[in-house]
Amino acid sequence: MSDLIIDEHRITVPLVWGDPADTRTIEVFARVVSRPGGESLPHLVFLQGGPGHEAPRPFHASTSPAWLDEALAHYRLVLIDQRGTGLSTPIGDADLELGSSVVAEYLTHLRADAIVRDCEALREHLGVDTWSVLGQSFGGFTTLAYLSTDAASLDDVFITGGLSTVERSADEVYALCYDKMRVASERYYRRFPAHRDVMRRLVDLADAGSLVLPDGEVVSRSRLRSVGSALGTNDGWQTLWSLLERDPSSNAFRYDLQHAMPFGGRNPLYFAFHESSYASGEATRWSAERVEPADFVEDVTLFTGEHIRQDWTETVPAFQPWRDVALELAEFEWPAIYDTAAIAASDATGAAAVYVNDVYVPLEFSLETAALLPGVELWVTSEHEHNGLRSGPVLSHLIDLAQGRRVR
Repeated sequence: MSDLIIDEHRITVPLVWGDPADTRTIEVFARVVSRPGGESLPHLVFLQGGPGHEAPRPFHASTSPAWLDEALAHYRLVLIDQRGTGLSTPIGDADLELGSSVVAEYLTHLRADAIVRDCEALREHLGVDTWSVLGQSFGGFTTLAYLSTDAASLDDVFITGGLSTVERSADEVYALCYDKMRVASERYYRRFPAHRDVMRRLVDLADAGSLVLPDGEVVSRSRLRSVGSALGTNDGWQTLWSLLERDPSSNAFRYDLQHAMPFGGRNPLYFAFHESSYASGEATRWSAERVEPADFVEDVTLFTGEHIRQDWTETVPAFQPWRDVALELAEFEWPAIYDTAAIAASDATGAAAVYVNDVYVPLEFSLETAALLPGVELWVTSEHEHNGLRSGPVLSHLIDLAQGRRVR
């Protein structure tokens, strides 16, 4: 960190914004990062993917995160641990002692609209009139919520893999994501056709209860197939290939499988809270499970992505304590979070990367949302997958687009 200037900030904010009668508070933690000589640059707040993940930690301007050096060439970077994560008041297994209904109610106040209010409180705390925002994945969803209520606080907006639908249901999103995973699965098997039989044999082992992870999880077929989530990243096929070439009885396979499956126990919010990120005025009721297409039921070799399953609350040791919380949240009627008219009237400027093959945030719905933001330059690319911000010069491209220095 010797080449970085880092200022840490902690602010106390209401748990429930807009309800003076509710006196509960939480703490929000953020770091403001700059390089020597960059202390007077404008601010860029980074909104992390998730939901349920903290901001990346800055260790060196050229290595962590990969886009940090580019950001600091133009901005002072604000890294905020979204409520419930990191050094902000966190949520974890210990909180379950309060009771599942208490925790479920608490989690309903951790959504993107509340994160926006936290950002506004932090902006005022820093004495900043306006700032720009970089939203990755769920952070892009949060940016759209920001444009719904506080667009006047934003200069440029940069969105990477996060132009969420603002009008369609969670069912529509997850159904289209199955289509994307079907394409990604067939693309993988065209390259490595022998691995289709490998997957069939692994599913047989899972059905027999013979795939047991180091943490004691008896892997179900639905959990096994979720390793396809790796196909949503630039080099994820390598993770999958390396796993499927191994002997399933080996330690290497069991440990690699444990790490390859999404939704681990480190950030329980990511599992318990996940489908809420696509809920605007509805209950999700295990949307991804309900809309599973018939061919995914019949063909066990088709991989799934960010499709969570209710049965994981019974089979995954890290999720078992969260079972009742997850069941309650699945039935919760989430308030609407986006204001389409306000987004269209926001006059937002900036640039957004939309990934053609994105298996998490579908291209088709991203383009619908992009049409509401004519001032945000659009870069539609097949060069990167959903993690393009972390694996390539995506931010520099977007900054150039926003500043008119590069054509699409």
